Amino acid sequence: MTSRLAIPLEEVELRFSRSSGPGGQHAQKTETRVEAVFDVARSATLSEAQKRRLTARVGPVVRAVAQDERSQSRNRELALERLGQAIRAGVRVPRKRRPTKPTAASRARRLEEKRRRAERKRLRKPPA
Repeated sequence: MTSRLAIPLEEVELRFSRSSGPGGQHAQKTETRVEAVFDVARSATLSEAQKRRLTARVGPVVRAVAQDERSQSRNRELALERLGQAIRAGVRVPRKRRPTKPTAASRARRLEEKRRRAERKRLRKPPA
């Protein structure tokens, strides 16, 4: 699923059902809607830290649904792709923010803007 993490299809449950919305006889007869379900706790691929992170961010079960296309196989691809994106986003460790100081130019811009704003407000007042 990710560049370093590949989740086997055995750990993903695929459910098929009829798509919602209009579509005539084809949509009423075929089960083209695909739901990909991944149980985080039962995964043998993920480490404990990844499981904790994924459960905290996404929940104990990750789901992805696709009913965009007419074909079941294309919807299966889309659902697995979306599931992969959700898992990737949930497992990713955010980088630590390094605090930085404002540059001299940004400080000067801020002070200049403050002066302009103060002058504008001062000119609004009636003469005293």
